[in-house]
Amino acid sequence: MYRFQITPQRKSGKKLWFSLFLFILLILLFSLGTSSLSENTVRRQKDSLTQALNRDITYCYATTGQYPESLEAIKKDYGLIYDDSLFFVDYRTQGSNIYPEVTIIERGR
Repeated sequence: MYRFQITPQRKSGKKLWFSLFLFILLILLFSLGTSSLSENTVRRQKDSLTQALNRDITYCYATTGQYPESLEAIKKDYGLIYDDSLFFVDYRTQGSNIYPEVTIIERGR
């Protein structure tokens, strides 16, 4: 009769603390990994934006013989799209035949 009855067994205090410690450690490792992925993604977005800007500026010069007058002209004529809540782009022209100074700054999160 008592063959299929299960008596509840209590975990010892050491096993309980070890399980809790292991759970907290796994959560910590997961959050660190997620943070690292997020930073890597933002860095790759910045690199992609830099390449797109350089490509559009060079293409404009190759087709028209002059560099774009403003960042808005690049957005309008060449379809440049980026997250301006994440990046600030400073675009300064020095003349129609001198490569513009472009600075990309990551905004604080």
